[in-house]
Amino acid sequence: MTEFDYFAKWSERMLGVTLAKPERPMDDDWRRVVVRPRDSALLGISFRPRQVEAFGLGGPATLDSLLAYPFELLRLGAYWDRIETSAGEFDTQELDWQLAAAERAGKMVILSLGPIKNFGYPEYYVPKHQLERPLREGSLVRPDGHTSLLSAAKRFICRVVTKYRSRESVVAWQLEHEAVDPLGFEHSWRLSRDFVESELVTLRDCDPSRPVMMNGFLPTSSLVKLSQRWRTRDQGDSLAVAAQLGDIVGIDYYPRNALFGLGPRTVYADGSGAKPPGPLFAALRERGRRWMVAEGQAEPWETTTLPPNPRGKSMFSCGAHHVIENYNAAISWSSREAPLYAYLLWGAEYWILRARSGDTSYLDAFYRLFNG
Repeated sequence: MTEFDYFAKWSERMLGVTLAKPERPMDDDWRRVVVRPRDSALLGISFRPRQVEAFGLGGPATLDSLLAYPFELLRLGAYWDRIETSAGEFDTQELDWQLAAAERAGKMVILSLGPIKNFGYPEYYVPKHQLERPLREGSLVRPDGHTSLLSAAKRFICRVVTKYRSRESVVAWQLEHEAVDPLGFEHSWRLSRDFVESELVTLRDCDPSRPVMMNGFLPTSSLVKLSQRWRTRDQGDSLAVAAQLGDIVGIDYYPRNALFGLGPRTVYADGSGAKPPGPLFAALRERGRRWMVAEGQAEPWETTTLPPNPRGKSMFSCGAHHVIENYNAAISWSSREAPLYAYLLWGAEYWILRARSGDTSYLDAFYRLFNG
């Protein structure tokens, strides 16, 4: 064994990182992975219009292709800067056709309101006319320092909720996305807990009948865990805040993602064996909260923002067999005392892209979740 091999094994054991070539030959391992039964847990996906556009796909056609699969739950996003493109604008046509398509297919919907943060890159959707200057890096975005932003955000929440609260297909709202965590590694500002609490009061005033889902990122490697703990040390991370404020706690589960390239190889955070902390489930049981996987990794997370689509190859961070393996891991966390409410797979638009490139394995692996 070479010194390089010793270092790689030490890094994997101590830091939860793996060094690997990003591209690898395709295989059919996804056919042989045993699918664990999900009992009463709902299965679903999220739909990201910006990702569809980045892939050069058509929105309605892509969504219709996905809705043909027999899942129960769809997460849609009310993106503030797409609805309010200018002062006084409130155009929901995009969200309207998405919701109509979901209803025709008989799906239940979780509608994510944002407004500051919402799912899907770049995860920040404040219209430019609502901010006089960019949010200050390293700061907590607090109500007293951002009164106009908070007021505008609350107006947007109430307007969206009022418009869609009569739709029976909408079974829950999502407030913010990983509400109090930093915005990835691109921005270090964070929403304060009291900012989010003020939004939550408005949301519940506008619709006291539906549950509110709040989500948080699950650190799966020692390196990522240390970073997350340090960056959110003053008010806790989004999972902790979700367990205190939300009715449904959403876990974002990405066990393998690229950190940086190193010559022909890539360094990956690899936490395939990670589990949510025991105290989280204890808190959920104590407070009578439900939990779900709001984002279960089912597409590659490499060093580029857009997942690569190499012909005849798969990516190390998430091949088709990982679609099932990551699902199985979450199923194993479920218990009689704290059963899994739902599992939403992340990356459905990528599956369509792959299928159009001649690789249906991701869609086939997804279909196996229904048939074992």
